Amino acid sequence: MRDKLAELRRHMRNEAIIDEATARLATGLGIRPAEAAERLARMAKQSGLDPVDVAKGVERPLEPEVVAAEVPHWVRGMLEAAHASAFYLTPICDEAGRVVDFRIVAANRHARTPAGLGEHELAGRRLITASPGVASSGLLDDYIHAYESGEPVQRVPLEFVEVVDQRIWPATLSVRAARVEAGLLVTWRTLDDEELLVTGWERAQRLAELGWGEWNLATEHILWTSGMYEMFGRNRDDAPLSLEEISSMVVPDDLPVVDDMMRSLLEYREAVETAFRVQHRYGVRHLSVFSEPILDGDGVPVKVRCLAQDVTRTRRRERALAVAHEQATLQRRRAEEEHGVTVRLQDTIMPLRRGLVHTPGLAVGVRYLPAEQLARLGGDWFKSRVLPDGRTLLAIGDAMGHGLTAASLMLQTRSGLAGLAYTAAPAGQLATWLNDLILHSNEGITATGTAIIGHFDPADRTFSWTSAGHPGPILVREGRGRLIEAPTGMMLGALDSAEYGMSVTRLEPGDLLVLYTDGVVERRGRDLDSGLEALVQASHFCAGDDPEEMIDCLLERLGGGSSEDDVCLMAVRVL
Repeated sequence: MRDKLAELRRHMRNEAIIDEATARLATGLGIRPAEAAERLARMAKQSGLDPVDVAKGVERPLEPEVVAAEVPHWVRGMLEAAHASAFYLTPICDEAGRVVDFRIVAANRHARTPAGLGEHELAGRRLITASPGVASSGLLDDYIHAYESGEPVQRVPLEFVEVVDQRIWPATLSVRAARVEAGLLVTWRTLDDEELLVTGWERAQRLAELGWGEWNLATEHILWTSGMYEMFGRNRDDAPLSLEEISSMVVPDDLPVVDDMMRSLLEYREAVETAFRVQHRYGVRHLSVFSEPILDGDGVPVKVRCLAQDVTRTRRRERALAVAHEQATLQRRRAEEEHGVTVRLQDTIMPLRRGLVHTPGLAVGVRYLPAEQLARLGGDWFKSRVLPDGRTLLAIGDAMGHGLTAASLMLQTRSGLAGLAYTAAPAGQLATWLNDLILHSNEGITATGTAIIGHFDPADRTFSWTSAGHPGPILVREGRGRLIEAPTGMMLGALDSAEYGMSVTRLEPGDLLVLYTDGVVERRGRDLDSGLEALVQASHFCAGDDPEEMIDCLLERLGGGSSEDDVCLMAVRVL
């Protein structure tokens, strides 16, 4: 806090230096302060210096600032008649005839600027050198307008900051300027503490949208602040509403509330806090109202006072939050229901399982782990089955997306492959048929997936396979793993009439083949190539005889047990 205050004070001092230099430059060049400020900025830009450093180099004007003049008797009389600080100004014009400043012809004995300059220090000086704050506060422009148009100017309250000798003198003023003959009569005074409190209260009413009213029950005199007029949609020229007339502005549903408020004030003679709505000219407004009766010595109400606040914006925010909360709750319930259906569907299709599956020439370990986050539950799947011709179908894939849509697509892909595999067609043809199945069974919906589909033939230990947009298998031989490089076909469901090429990998006894989904290799902040390299390195360390143990080791080293996405792994050992 101390550092912040010191920084603020440095900034204020720098502004004071610039304002004072601007006044000096304007006086010396005979131009308006706004033009002098632009010239000062150009000087700083051209020199490459800080504007404050340039401002410090601006010297006082060479021409005399004080010009003694004979003050007309009528001017002196006019000034002395004023009971506030006052001076009389005459214009100073440039060569084009524009008013750029004023000369202080005379000041009265009450004159005192915020910086402490009095009658004798002011008389005869140019205005912007005697009081540089008139430029930055906009008063000089007001004075020029009042002189040229003849229209009086009044500013109250005015937060005025005077600048003298690189120091600032803030004050809250009431200022009035009016043209008199060939000059300008300016009067000002500093607001006292009571006036500052009243001004602050008026500002607080505007900011907090408050209004205050008083009803004299005996004289029927009504006193309202401007806030009350605004709340009830009344013009200032209209009379305030009587207590009897308030009900005419109230929304019908809230009339019982107002009747109860009046009963509490006039019959029970109690203060009451309540809320009701009124029909404003710009629509319905919500008011929060605190009212109290003023009683005489016998306890009879003689006045009613009311403090009201327009809480329409607060009520609108509350309604918006309530609607948003209701929608969020509904969406959460739908998501939970969808998740429940997805989990049951996945558990029915691919129940979590452990243990090896033995097929001719192979020992197969599989693992499926759903995502920890409900919203990330996806469509990972695997398939391992012995076919009538003695080959083993090995497949793994991922339906794009998450939730029920992905689970449904996973079911469609896995079930479709299970049936198509009995045709004994090669893996590339199976992928083409699956592509057509997904594409034409999901019209109007973007449904895609990736997969590796292959057949292991125990007769020659070959793995004939195709990739539909899926990363290739890892082959671990003699404890060293490598990614099998092969052409990658189009994702399933992406294009019509897609064709898929075949790859043949010859295996040897003791080889391990690792098939996986993207949840194994993809992590936030890591690209796919880095994930694949991590899997290859982990396969070196985890190579062994038991595919199930290898899967456990890989998941532990890669953090697959806590993945944000689904994880599916298949480890196949050649016997």
